[in-house]
Amino acid sequence: MGFLSSAQALVFLALSLLVLGLCVVALVDAARRPASAFTAGGKRTKNFWLAVLGVSTAIAFIGVGNSGFLFFAVIAAVAASVYLVDVKPAIAPYSGRGGSGGPGGPGRW
Repeated sequence: MGFLSSAQALVFLALSLLVLGLCVVALVDAARRPASAFTAGGKRTKNFWLAVLGVSTAIAFIGVGNSGFLFFAVIAAVAASVYLVDVKPAIAPYSGRGGSGGPGGPGRW
């Protein structure tokens, strides 16, 4: 049983670190976007998303290796996923970050 318990602990640690990484990526991305992009994209304000993602990141950090925070880690992962899947694509055109280098984009002479 010791091996199984150790394997489960390692899997849980890896998943909780994955959730923390997801939250950090979402928080950093939201912090780098201009506030006007959020309203132009029809989403909640930048401060709202920074607060949600900041709390999510803090919960994910506290929950690393702590199985008592599993439910809260899931909520943190959902919040970060909603930002990355729904909000980020909606505000990307308004972020003023250059194009992909395609025709007429950066990299042309």
